[in-house]
Amino acid sequence: MKTFVIVGCGRLAHIVSDALVKGFLPEYDLVGVYSRTEEKAAGIAAQMRDAGRSCAVCRSVEELLSLKPDVLVETASPAALREVALPALRGGTSVVTLSIGALADEEFYCEVAEAARRGGSRIYLASGATGGFDVLRTATLMGGATARFFNEKGPDALKGTPVYTDDLQHEQREVFAGSAAEAIRLFPTKVNVTVAASRASVGPEAMQVTIRSTPGFKGDTQRVEIVNEQVRAVVDVYSATAEIAGWSVVSTLLNMVSPVVF
Repeated sequence: MKTFVIVGCGRLAHIVSDALVKGFLPEYDLVGVYSRTEEKAAGIAAQMRDAGRSCAVCRSVEELLSLKPDVLVETASPAALREVALPALRGGTSVVTLSIGALADEEFYCEVAEAARRGGSRIYLASGATGGFDVLRTATLMGGATARFFNEKGPDALKGTPVYTDDLQHEQREVFAGSAAEAIRLFPTKVNVTVAASRASVGPEAMQVTIRSTPGFKGDTQRVEIVNEQVRAVVDVYSATAEIAGWSVVSTLLNMVSPVVF
């Protein structure tokens, strides 16, 4: 039985804990949770108790890692990943993360890779609301690949960002064009998937990203295209909610213990 802990106890974390209770993760035991809002962590711990399981509510990252989990699942934010990744990996705990935007920073990315090597652990980039990492990586290894990413959002999803204006409620507009590295700096919590796709392929500086705002649009469209001399691949995913991101964590956990890996 492998043990895991969760950092960030919002809706996506509940998808993972629900999957555990419903039997989707029979080879795992959730032993600890940590969240900026302790009440949210306590809610998941209570869910585990109701299912006859023991789960600690931790008040610090240090307390969480003292449980010596096999895996740490991060569903919080890029800032949280920066806080937990290095001590977890150096201590031998592998990390499954959705906050891949933090890895656009080349220095931090290299630090994470070195920490995993030294700790005998791994960091797993969950696919979130995109996909096709296998074909992206394969086409890139073949050489001469270029890649681009298109994202469509409704204007409400852009509120609180530098590009939002009330005009977006009535006018379709391209609100960003640039690299994945530039996109994550402008939208630090909105475009983790662009960095994920770029790390699976040509890198954050080379991945070209376009973001379009469409009035009345609900959900997200993520389209990544990679081209080399022999291959053109397009992965097009529409998601009405963020639930697919939580389930991508469940899928990653299953792959980590499965004799057959997809």
